[in-house]
Amino acid sequence: MSLLTTLTRMWLTRSARPFSFTGGYDGSLPYDGCEKLGLYVHIPFCRSVCDFCPYCKYPYSPEQAGEYIHSLLSEIELATAGHQKKTVSSLYFGGGTPALLSDRLHEVIAALEGHFTITQGIGVELHPEDVTVPTLETLRRAGVTKLSIGIQSFGERYQSVLGRAPVSPEKLRDALSAVPFETVSFDFIFALPGQSFDDLRADVDLAFKSGANHVALYPFIQFSYTESTLPVMGKREKRELLDRITEYMDMTGRARTSIWTFSSEPSASYSSMTRENFLGFGCSATTLLYGQFKINTFSPKAYSERVSKGALPTALTLRFTRRQRMVYYLFWTAYSTWVDPKGFRDFFGSSLEGCYGFEFWLSRRLGWVEMIDGKYHLTPKGVFAYHYYEGFYTLRYIDNMWNVLSRESFPKGLKL
Repeated sequence: MSLLTTLTRMWLTRSARPFSFTGGYDGSLPYDGCEKLGLYVHIPFCRSVCDFCPYCKYPYSPEQAGEYIHSLLSEIELATAGHQKKTVSSLYFGGGTPALLSDRLHEVIAALEGHFTITQGIGVELHPEDVTVPTLETLRRAGVTKLSIGIQSFGERYQSVLGRAPVSPEKLRDALSAVPFETVSFDFIFALPGQSFDDLRADVDLAFKSGANHVALYPFIQFSYTESTLPVMGKREKRELLDRITEYMDMTGRARTSIWTFSSEPSASYSSMTRENFLGFGCSATTLLYGQFKINTFSPKAYSERVSKGALPTALTLRFTRRQRMVYYLFWTAYSTWVDPKGFRDFFGSSLEGCYGFEFWLSRRLGWVEMIDGKYHLTPKGVFAYHYYEGFYTLRYIDNMWNVLSRESFPKGLKL
């Protein structure tokens, strides 16, 4: 795994230089010149912590949550100091369970709207228990337009395996019918041990019957620092499962909108990742700008202490080489299943084919991409190749980084 990702990185960046993160941070964020900017806010609190979840999360307490919101508002003011109001594409709240603080999110949204004009809506992640009429009405009043509900599975067998409580489709449908949103996305985990196509198809069908117009099928990945002991599905089984659900979605008129997402309506979309640049606020939130990538500390206590001193809570910073930034851009652009040579040229001022002509030629020869209207589009074969490699990338880079940050509030550095 390590050798594969290392050789791939060296080939695509045309350098043996690793991704070198430092513990240093800038006193301000140079985002004024960044176009297609998105916003992300992390709320790390949960009623209970799932052992399979790799994200930054902590048991909820009203006192700690209140202090966190205060610190979050302070970070927003620190990050935006000296900047003019800027138009951004979107705002997403992730977690954790952001809806636990639904009565405070309007404060965070108002603070951000004081510095940014949001053009494509506001999204919030919810636990199924939070899909109630009062909570949905509170979110609507705050300006939320998109929901992402972490179902994981409707099947009792997999709910038990994941340590989750049963989910009532009827209650979801009734609440979502009473308080409609532009996008309602249901998140599922696929490639769970023993999971069949019939299991996954049942989840998907029930999702659309219960009020979803968008679904996300995220692959199960066993992170080294979680307590989960679930076995990982084999490559051949995973490929067959992904191919069959993709064919089923196409047959039933649900369009693929990214590697792992499908929509029953053209206007339904939910993705906080496919942005050329974004600003992140809160514990573990990341910021991606043209020349740098930053990640905040994972510790709520260290986060609040750093912000209270008038400093940004950045734990690690990567300053990209030009080729490293190109690889990052292409990786997350391809997540949408499309790569536009014009978009690449607009962003970097260089030709995509001039920089990676051989790689795209080879990808076409291998049947991974096809050319449609002047853009590269991932084929089903290419989607699985992306999915398969993404698993290596996650375990080589994200797992290592998050493992370190879960143990050290402000590491001195990290090489990947």
